[in-house]
Parts: sequence; structure tokens; C-alpha cells
Amino acid sequence: MSMDKKTVDSFSYTYSAKEQEEIKRIRSKYIAPEEDKMTKLRKLDAAVYSKATMLSLMAGIIGTLVMGVGMCCCLVWTGFWFVPGIIIGLAGIALICLAYPLYSKTVKREREKIAPEIIKLTDELMK
Repeated sequence: MSMDKKTVDSFSYTYSAKEQEEIKRIRSKYIAPEEDKMTKLRKLDAAVYSKATMLSLMAGIIGTLVMGVGMCCCLVWTGFWFVPGIIIGLAGIALICLAYPLYSKTVKREREKIAPEIIKLTDELMK
């Protein structure tokens, strides 16, 4: 008799295939995707260059703007601002010239920082 009572009290419902797909789609939004090792390796390598590119672009853009202010001082506000304009312009040119060495140094520093992880991942992938 207790067996019948359990059967009567329980309720079971299965969703249709369409609803199952919707459930899986919604669930996949909240589960963190797993990265494979090759994707992680590519992201680490790209991060080195993207950081270096960002820093060198910032230096180049700021240097260009500073040089432009120096040119304004020389060409628009002549008189007293001529000599300071030359100095400001030269400072801008110096900053522009530092963009590439900054890029090279940042790439080298970032490569040294992530080298152990890159070597570990490449060893695992090459096996």
C-alpha cells in the first residue's frame, strides 16, 4: 500500500524538445565558457603586443598634440611665444621619437613577465 501512495503523490513532467533547447540556451549564458589551451596561448601572446601598442600610440598622440601647441605658439601667437613655442615643439618631437623605443621596451618587459606561462602552455600543447 505504501508503494501505491508514493506513486500517487509524485508528479513528473518532461519538457518538449523545443523547451529543452531554450533551457539549454538560457543556461549557456550563465556558465563561464572554458578556454582551450591554444586560445589561451593566443590571448597571452596578443596581450603583449596590445599593451605595447596602446602605450606607444598614447606617447605618439600626446607628442603630436604637444608639437602642435608649439607650432601654434610660433605661427599664431608670434612675438613673445616664438621661443617658448620652439621649445614646446621640440619637446613634442622628442615624445614622438620615444614612441617606438617605448613599444620595444614594453614588448620585451611583457614577454619576460609571461614567458613561464607561455613555455608551460607550449610544452603541454607540443606533447
